[in-house]
Parts: sequence; structure tokens; C-alpha cells
Amino acid sequence: MEELLPAPDAPIITMKKLLEAGVHFGHQTRRWNPKMKPYIYTARNGIYIVDLEKTVEKITEAYQALKKIVSDGGKVIFVGTKKQSQDIIKEEALRSGSFYVTTRWLGGTLTNFKT
Repeated sequence: MEELLPAPDAPIITMKKLLEAGVHFGHQTRRWNPKMKPYIYTARNGIYIVDLEKTVEKITEAYQALKKIVSDGGKVIFVGTKKQSQDIIKEEALRSGSFYVTTRWLGGTLTNFKT
């Protein structure tokens, strides 16, 4: 049976896996948000290349935060409205007993109601 959680000393994700998945390919250089500058490694052929070391660091931080939220009895909502992410978002949300949104996100879904 596949382990659901990594060993305590194992990395959540490796740079090699991110590289194999093509995570390092960012947006076109003419379409970007300046707030992302610290996470850009370089630009090649009109495409930004994402800094995978920083990506691993931030994924690990997010994982630790989510783990704490859930262990404290909090709830998590998985959101992935792009076609290529919808199935995995739904699958992992159901597996973890979490909420999910895989279709169009409606503005005000969280802010217009007491959450």
C-alpha cells in the first residue's frame, strides 16, 4: 500500500519531481505579476523559469501549515478550476475528507458569508 504521508525526515517534494513535471515553466515574460519577481530564476525564450529551490521551500511551508490546520480540527478547501487539475483536486479532497471547488469560482463564495 502506498504511504499517504512522507517519512518525517523525507522532503515533501523534490526538485527532480518538480522538474520532471515541468513546474519550472512560468508565464510568458510579457504576462507576469511583479510580486512574483523573487520566485523567478531567469527568463528563456520569452518564458519565465521558476526558482525550484524556492518552490520546494514554499510547498514545504504550505504543507506544514495545512497539517497544523487539519490537526487542530480546521477545514481545508481545495480549489482547482483548470481542466487539467479538476480530477486530482476532487480525488484528493475526497480522500482527505475536505471540501473542493473544480468548476468556476464564484466571487464572494467565502467573503459574502460567515466562514
